[in-house]
Amino acid sequence: MPSVHRLLRHASAETAPADRGRALGAALAPAVGAAADGYDRLFAANGARPDQVRACGERALEAIAAWAPALAEEAAGLAEGAGLEPWRLGALNARTEVLGAAAAGGGGECSTSVVLPGGGAPPRTLQTWDWHAFLAGGMLLWTLEPRPGHRVHTFTEAGIAGKIGVNSAGLGVHFNALKHIADGPGTGVPVHIAARRILDEAATVSEAAEIARSARYSASSAVTVVSFDGERGDARCLELSPAGVAEIGPRDGRLAHTNHFLDPVPARGERAADDSTTRGRLDQVRACPDGLAAGHPADRAAALAGHGGDGGGLVCVHGDPAAPFHERWDTLAVIALDLASPRLLVHPGRPCTAAEGHWEDSSA
Repeated sequence: MPSVHRLLRHASAETAPADRGRALGAALAPAVGAAADGYDRLFAANGARPDQVRACGERALEAIAAWAPALAEEAAGLAEGAGLEPWRLGALNARTEVLGAAAAGGGGECSTSVVLPGGGAPPRTLQTWDWHAFLAGGMLLWTLEPRPGHRVHTFTEAGIAGKIGVNSAGLGVHFNALKHIADGPGTGVPVHIAARRILDEAATVSEAAEIARSARYSASSAVTVVSFDGERGDARCLELSPAGVAEIGPRDGRLAHTNHFLDPVPARGERAADDSTTRGRLDQVRACPDGLAAGHPADRAAALAGHGGDGGGLVCVHGDPAAPFHERWDTLAVIALDLASPRLLVHPGRPCTAAEGHWEDSSA
């Protein structure tokens, strides 16, 4: 797998949710179908039976309809446009919940940094998106207006409502997976749906926290919310889990997160993997404050581009080509929020290729 990948792009002109979903599904039907098929393979490799996946997808659609009706309409339209049965679209959006119920392992995942420089300067943010290398072809940069005058840019996967993103109110989110012993039973609001609703509706970190706390979850994730009002930046990490929502604030103008709970209460229920690099990656992110405060995201990425003596690195992940497809993790993208514009800057590759590499601008 090359270190730089193709990035899908789509800009929605429709404001009605069902119309927007239908148009997106039709435009990206092959990619959405490939994503659904790819996740079917991943679910099966982790021990989830087809009937379990279908039941989870159906319950996810019910939870979305109850908590975020507009996103349920969008999902129904997207399934229609892409020619998928609705439950498959539900399972795709609940992929974290399906994998959580299957107690899927894995040592990869994402690393996030936020620096609040103060003095009227906007926050400097960066995250890596580490995921299964065989799913790299589904990466999508999507621009939409959930309501007139409110624009959202999100980096997500084809068929999934949202993930990392920024909105025209100057608020953005980063996204890291977590694992808790309470993950699995039932299907609550999918964590990707929670991230998207925050982008659709919130203008402040406090509003984002209120939205997050209004949902019941059956899987865990950390949604790091960052805002800039033109004069002052703010940030908070919301650790979502079936045990509740914990909040982590910045310390000395910095906030970092990888893939373990930082709040001591949910941390007591951590479902840790023996092969996880999460603590080592957090240490690496915290160890380079100056580089992660740089003005250009390529310079921030360079601060995380170093590799260990074995060539594997921690934050900059090079998967083992010989590993089974469901156990090979790579850093597939590096994403920064530009909250002053606002826009997303995405390098579809690893930190070690970002300094001289191509960056996609969501506002282009």
